Amino acid sequence: MRERGTTKETLAGSLLLAHPAMRDPNFRRSVVLMSVHNADGAMGVVLNRPLRKRLGELSGDFALGPLADVPLYQGGPVQTDQLVLVAWESHPEGFRLHFGVDPAMAQQLVENGSAHIRGFLGYSGWSAGQLENEMQLRTWIVANVPEDLLNFSEEALWRTVLSREGVEWQLLANEPDHPELN
Repeated sequence: MRERGTTKETLAGSLLLAHPAMRDPNFRRSVVLMSVHNADGAMGVVLNRPLRKRLGELSGDFALGPLADVPLYQGGPVQTDQLVLVAWESHPEGFRLHFGVDPAMAQQLVENGSAHIRGFLGYSGWSAGQLENEMQLRTWIVANVPEDLLNFSEEALWRTVLSREGVEWQLLANEPDHPELN
């Protein structure tokens, strides 16, 4: 079992995978992309809670432009009316992530065809020390962002990334949603 997070100074740029035993409906089987983690707290967005809507449906400002078809996700339980744009770019030298992209930059990235954009309503936030406490309780598993992250459906994302963390996690990731019904 990898116990990153207790030794890593910052979790920004990492994924937090909800522990298989987590029952909180806000985070059960969630994959959180961390953007901020410092002494003041932490922030990220949940990658696998699609809203089945597009940015053009959210606001008339985006209805006719290149951002109209950007998919929307529930980013977390905090400030659910706030829009956060995230861009993924693949380059020969590696994978690059842009968190909190302004709409003008997102539009430029879409027009250039150089990035995948997702919109998130709300975010996941932790006050100072809160995430560290949750890490000590082993509520989260820390993983690196895989370059093929966008190749997986939202439904498969948690299981796929967790399975890559080791054999013991693979067994738990493939456990039925409701084993008591077997």
